[in-house]
Amino acid sequence: MIERIFLVSIFLLQLQGLTVHPQVVAARQTENRKTSTPYTGDLSIFDSPGRDERLQINRVMDILAITPGKKVADIGAGSGWFSVRAAMRVGDAGTVYAVDINPDAVRYIESRIRKENLHNIKPILGKPDDPLLPAKVDAVLLLKTYHEVAQPITLLRNLRSSLTPGAKVGVIDRNGNGENHGVAREVVIREANEAGYHLLEKYDFIKDGMDYFLVFGAK
Repeated sequence: MIERIFLVSIFLLQLQGLTVHPQVVAARQTENRKTSTPYTGDLSIFDSPGRDERLQINRVMDILAITPGKKVADIGAGSGWFSVRAAMRVGDAGTVYAVDINPDAVRYIESRIRKENLHNIKPILGKPDDPLLPAKVDAVLLLKTYHEVAQPITLLRNLRSSLTPGAKVGVIDRNGNGENHGVAREVVIREANEAGYHLLEKYDFIKDGMDYFLVFGAK
């Protein structure tokens, strides 16, 4: 009798369109994976000597096609380390949106802009699930940030409307379990795919062998 009632209940749910699709379940599980606590310490540590060479940042910008006149988003900008380098690449005709969810980071970047006289960097206080970009961009980089994103699929979906045709989205991170300041590259690829992106390129040349660089495009 109980089994019959259970089967009838399932049938009624299907008729009412209340059955949860397996992809929705998977997405919810992914959104709830472990993440690292966003960094709120001394931002100056990101400007350590030799970081350009360790991260091969010029090669990264070449791959993302960051050239004069382009618009770039630095999501999880922190101290603005990458924003400054991208700003030099795009020149006065280009724009770099330095996005962070930490108000202290945004203020730090604002101060840096004044000190270094950088007029083509626009600081943005974003939301954990939305970078709130004010214009379309040609390239995006999440540099050692993805493992801190609690709702990666939502963030990437919200980002899509701000991408120009052919825009590239780069993720540099290190292999880990999500809460140890790293996340497995397979997880990033799966989540990006669920958010409507396909993998264009992948590299292992970054830093110490534990880091990786993934490049995505919107489907």
